[in-house]
Amino acid sequence: MSRQPAPKPAKPAKSRTAYLVLGMHRSGTSAVTQLLALAGAQLPANVMPGDEHNAKGYFEPWKIAIFNDERLRAAGSAWDDPFAYPYRALTPDEDQVWLDAAVALFDEEFPKAAWPLMKDPRATVLLPMWREVLARKGVEARCVIPVRHPLAVAGSLRRRDGFADEKSVLVWSAYMLAAEAYTRDLPRAFVSYDALLADWRGEVAKVEAAHGAPLPNLTAKAAKAVDGFLTADLRHNADSEGLKALGWAGEIAGDVFAWFEAKAAGKAPKQALLDGAAARLAERARDMGALISSTTRDLAAVRAELMDARARLGVAEAFEVEAKANIARLEDGWRAAQSLLDSIDAELDAALADEP
Repeated sequence: MSRQPAPKPAKPAKSRTAYLVLGMHRSGTSAVTQLLALAGAQLPANVMPGDEHNAKGYFEPWKIAIFNDERLRAAGSAWDDPFAYPYRALTPDEDQVWLDAAVALFDEEFPKAAWPLMKDPRATVLLPMWREVLARKGVEARCVIPVRHPLAVAGSLRRRDGFADEKSVLVWSAYMLAAEAYTRDLPRAFVSYDALLADWRGEVAKVEAAHGAPLPNLTAKAAKAVDGFLTADLRHNADSEGLKALGWAGEIAGDVFAWFEAKAAGKAPKQALLDGAAARLAERARDMGALISSTTRDLAAVRAELMDARARLGVAEAFEVEAKANIARLEDGWRAAQSLLDSIDAELDAALADEP
């Protein structure tokens, strides 16, 4: 009796590690993401382009951003909700539907990426869901959390969105509390935004030390590109010590910033400082969260409808322009054909006139 050959051992699956850039909008997440992209991490398939508010680009997966907006609204919140932290779960069946959709979207954006690079600030307050996505895919995570003064962020949001500083520093606080709370068991690095612009190589060394691993591919060519990208014009709003003028919102943001500033400097701030700020934010959420969160959700829904309407109008206008161009081309062709026909008729008439 012949022996069957032993089956070949299965090849181990290639390991994948995602870089997650977490934190508040306008806090340096775009700069950090571009640095990581130049250093070998892989951006998603569909990246949001730059605009007048960020000419060098956002580097956000716009499909994931839209998805995250929808998920926040489903839970009665929005990206600019000061009480978006802590995470709001839905019913188990609803959560399963959203999770399945998130997994499919991750596959679409990062189909073969060994080092997926995801930066959407909304993912910070939705990180419990996105961590489950990574777990399903067998993807490990390394986190980078930029730290920028909340009033610098508020100045940027005031110019872009017209937000009151009190609102902006509260939203910033919620995002930073989420970034810290949801990553305690993950490799994570806290990066000072100002230090990044002053000496990005020093900050990269801190990131690599915190992760216990080098960046994927920080070549000399990539370093030169980073030098050209991280320029002084990225620092738009000077830091200020005016948080105390913002009342209780400023007090919460002040304690959160003190903790993160110390952490980014390599110190060991007391967790009680952050926990106290989180408790005060939760107390305010109990007092006014039902009103404020629902209002931000409704405004977010209106903004989404307006953006959709503008997109549809743009498509319609583009179609109209294309249709007019096609009509013009047809008319030009008709005139050319008519001219040729007139020329043939003239030649035929001349030929008939010459006949005896």
